Amino acid sequence: MPTLYRDIAEELARQIATGVHRPGDRLPGVRSHAQQRGVSVATVVAAYRKLEDAGYIEARSRSGFYVRARQTIQTIESTAAPVAAPPRPVTGQAMAMALIKAANDPGIVQLGAAVPDPSYLPTNAVARALAGIARTERSRAAAYMMPPGAPELRRQIARRMSQTGGSIPADEVIITTGCQEALSLALRAVTVRGDVVAVESPAFYGLLHVMESLGLEALEIPAHPREGLALDALALALDRWKVAACVVSPNFSNPLGYCMSDDRKRALVERLAQHGIPLIEDDVYGDLGFGNRRPSTCKGLMPQADILYCSSFSKTLSPGLRIGWVAAGGRHRERIEYLKYVTSIASPTVPQLAVAELLESGRYERYLREVRGRYASAVARMSDAVMNYFPEGTRISQPAGGFVLWVELPQDVDGFDLARRALSQGVSIAPGTLFSASGKFRNFIRLSCARVWDARLERALVQLAKLI
Repeated sequence: MPTLYRDIAEELARQIATGVHRPGDRLPGVRSHAQQRGVSVATVVAAYRKLEDAGYIEARSRSGFYVRARQTIQTIESTAAPVAAPPRPVTGQAMAMALIKAANDPGIVQLGAAVPDPSYLPTNAVARALAGIARTERSRAAAYMMPPGAPELRRQIARRMSQTGGSIPADEVIITTGCQEALSLALRAVTVRGDVVAVESPAFYGLLHVMESLGLEALEIPAHPREGLALDALALALDRWKVAACVVSPNFSNPLGYCMSDDRKRALVERLAQHGIPLIEDDVYGDLGFGNRRPSTCKGLMPQADILYCSSFSKTLSPGLRIGWVAAGGRHRERIEYLKYVTSIASPTVPQLAVAELLESGRYERYLREVRGRYASAVARMSDAVMNYFPEGTRISQPAGGFVLWVELPQDVDGFDLARRALSQGVSIAPGTLFSASGKFRNFIRLSCARVWDARLERALVQLAKLI
């Protein structure tokens, strides 16, 4: 063993250097690697530890050893001024619609829309659940599942939500057609046209779409790439402007990927409560953290506060199921149920019952334990490629979860023009200005990392670098 483990470590280091094992790849398990080489487990562990000490690989609890990014990562430290800009109407989302349409074109390399490749999703489990429900629940499957939705699904969702903090009654859960509708219903329940809504900046452009359709004004509050919403800037803004609601993604926000600490989450809720402002919590990426523990939610930490919690299974089980929900509490529940009914009558019945079965069986949790490591690997690989191919001066976020990467390009690069030119050449990216009502983040782009890594994707990144 004194030299054997070093030989194994040196061979693996060469393979990493030559690209046999790429950033984000999982190395063979210790036991299988030992059996393959005919050595002891202790020898392989020693080799892996040597590579870990040298910075080649990293250990992830209960998951194994993964190849680390070898490029020097320049991280984004700040993306906005420390104060909020005046409220303004949300307009100009035409480019977002072009990206959304491009997501259906198989001829385009999809790095723009935050939609995971089907290979990251439990498609077989979902198909079996749908087929089973269609076979065993024919009468219910043929009927409307009127608001608030399927009782068994609402119970399963409430049970999962209660694991992140305080008890959430199933009566609070209203099933929606995805998280986009959940956000729309929540905003409609607490605002009227012309109201000001505080949003993190940069913000998910789908939220800005909803606000534009409702005639709301966005008050952009700067967000730190690792700590989240700037609470001091929020406090100053609330003292200056009348705000009807605040929308925040505390866990793995899109596009920054930060996760707010529990202390900051509580401080956010308390600050809004002082002004009587409801919080709309978007937690659609909450199940996709890279750590072992599912982070808390504002709703779970402070269940009695005025919080309308929105989420869906679009990023985890399947976007096509279109199953989301709002947990709004008694104050807003009846209003949201009514708005859901007049908007779409009901969400599809079969997907609701299928998701309930997947949750109850435990298959959803088992899938999450596996896919979190895959998403972490995908982000690591994309980060390494961006720093390798893109020009000097490029900086990137360090997301703690999810599967998107926020990229700051050199100052003279216009992300919107880059996105337009890239789309004409078969590559879809999201320009930074989409994530701001005031047109900030001109030299930023967002990349979706949940793609199959192949020669076509690598060529697309090289093509982007040339366009930059």
